[in-house]
Amino acid sequence: MADHRIARRAFLLGMGLLGMLAQPAAAQTKLDLSTVWPESNFHTQNAMRYAEEVKKATNGSVDILVKAGGQLGFKGPEHLRAVRDGIVPMADILNIQQVGDEPFMGVESVPFLVGTPEELKILHKYVRPEYDKIAERNNQKILFIVPWPTQYLQLKAKATTVEMLKSIKIRVPDKNAVDMLNAVGMSPVLIPWGETVPALASGVVAGVSTSAVSGVDGKFWEFLKYLLPTNHVWSSEMVTINLDSWKKLKPEERKAMEEIAAKLEPDFWAASVKADTDSLKRLTEGGMEIVPVPAPMMADLRAKTAPLLDAFLKRVPAADKPVKAYLTEMKRGS
Repeated sequence: MADHRIARRAFLLGMGLLGMLAQPAAAQTKLDLSTVWPESNFHTQNAMRYAEEVKKATNGSVDILVKAGGQLGFKGPEHLRAVRDGIVPMADILNIQQVGDEPFMGVESVPFLVGTPEELKILHKYVRPEYDKIAERNNQKILFIVPWPTQYLQLKAKATTVEMLKSIKIRVPDKNAVDMLNAVGMSPVLIPWGETVPALASGVVAGVSTSAVSGVDGKFWEFLKYLLPTNHVWSSEMVTINLDSWKKLKPEERKAMEEIAAKLEPDFWAASVKADTDSLKRLTEGGMEIVPVPAPMMADLRAKTAPLLDAFLKRVPAADKPVKAYLTEMKRGS
């Protein structure tokens, strides 16, 4: 009788184990996140940290795979459409490069509209709702936005007046920058990031309008000599997810992703400021020289580019209300 009971318990235990083995493994959603920036770039590091925190919070059910350095084959200006069309579920999108599809996305690159990260935060208070509408219109959701740090003119030749900038061929990332540098007499060329270093190496351009961080990414000390901290425009990266992919996630997964994005975004902004300091140090170590912009030169730059704000607001009527609200808070006239 005892043997019978033991055999029965063993049978039931075996059936229980078989039942457990028959259960499907917990579902896992893998989401590629495309970015053109290398793994060493702080934006990519931010995305990787976000992915790690999301994986931890969802017990591995959401696994974001950051594909750095353009390895999925997309150029920066293609990312908004790629996520919209579901070709890639997530991307780190440079807002100012999407102006061909969404002109409002160029608002941060209106010359001298913003002067500091603190001012940019105030601008975002007014433009972020518009960014969210644009994302939804393009079948995606913004998880977080992080700015690039201050911008520089990085040049082969030293310049301490606007006159000395004339006719220099310079790479720019967006249409607003083309307009700005045309206004000061330079010869801007619109080139995606992935083609910038070859353009420098071949002599197509003799300068780049970008951040110190990108200067390090491209090892600009191999091609250029001078850094002018003009701080003329701003731009931000938006990490977005395709809405169809988003809706397939469980409610608790979506909640975790939103909460982590909100929690980490201030850290990511701080990383932007630190990246500027660290990158300037690396560029000067590489042999580049920081050239302070003389006050008359800065005044000349501002005067020559001032009409571009009104031109932008006329071209992009949706920007009029948020920009004027920002200017009012900053106690500045349009």
